[in-house]
Amino acid sequence: MPTTTSVDVDLLSDTLTKPTQEMRAAMAAAPVGDDVFGEDPTVRELEARVAALLGHEAALFTPTGSMANQLGLRLHVKPGEELIADSLAHVLRAELGAAAVLSGISSRSWVAHRGLLDASQPLGLMTPSGGAYQVNTRLVVVENTHNFGGGTVQPLEEMRALWEGTRGRGVSLHLDGARLWNAHVATGIALSEYGRLFDTVSVCLSKGLGAPIGSVLAGSADHMAEARVWRKRFGGGMRQVGILAAAGLHALDHHVERLAEDHARAHRFAAAAAQAAPGSVDPETVQTNIVILHVAVAGWTADAFVAAAADHGIRLYPVSGTAVRLVWHLDVDDTATDRAIAALAPLLESGPPST
Repeated sequence: MPTTTSVDVDLLSDTLTKPTQEMRAAMAAAPVGDDVFGEDPTVRELEARVAALLGHEAALFTPTGSMANQLGLRLHVKPGEELIADSLAHVLRAELGAAAVLSGISSRSWVAHRGLLDASQPLGLMTPSGGAYQVNTRLVVVENTHNFGGGTVQPLEEMRALWEGTRGRGVSLHLDGARLWNAHVATGIALSEYGRLFDTVSVCLSKGLGAPIGSVLAGSADHMAEARVWRKRFGGGMRQVGILAAAGLHALDHHVERLAEDHARAHRFAAAAAQAAPGSVDPETVQTNIVILHVAVAGWTADAFVAAAADHGIRLYPVSGTAVRLVWHLDVDDTATDRAIAALAPLLESGPPST
């Protein structure tokens, strides 16, 4: 969403962060090799570290989160078979039909309030033994935290129930953990406790962790060997990419625990918004760095509110005709949060100008 308006506070996405000077220094000093041949030592270090954090045998560095997800889907689902995910899931809503286009994968969905997982829904929806008359379900995808659900943290007990309900039924599990770091920091639950409940897990380095690029897919050694082949087929074979992997390693060392600051700022904004326009957001549902603001409560359309916010130097993202998304990140501090509150709370309180 490019804009010509001057932006003072950019809450469009946590993908907007710029590498810190310390991160740039780590990138410049990184030892490198040819990663297509598996010879980049910095990439190998990043892959081994992420695999261990997630409780898996191996991992694969990818240029994007969508590629990491699509590799995970391709590992588990053959052309003509299906995956199922909730209707707001990133793999269904924001990856441009890639599973169908690249891998011939069919998909179905269930409706989940705020993206929250209720294991009984996918367990009741899947058809793992459809025979010659129905599409066979081979994969359930869960997103944690849930982007369009509002940074929702998935309940651990529901993920455990899903794991137990799919074992031995020919259905695998993939975790879109682009913001799994946020779930870990918000709950204190170990990354490996989440990771071991899924056959494959993707995590993103270029959102909350502030790296300029890159995601990592983790799973079994056999799965990652196969994913490496498909990464090359998908055009994701990279050469001296340790320069980028070094940013991820720096982020793991310095940018994980600070996510709690983003969470606190998002919650503080949500509390101010709820006071200005009751019903626009429930602060108790703001668990991490994302706020979904239902501006229709105050009489706004999403597009009109985004435009009004832009006039005040605040950039937002419309997620529907009636709601906008705000995302806190490394480059939005307390002062910027104060500016957002000062600009947006009066808009919510007064509503749109009368015509």
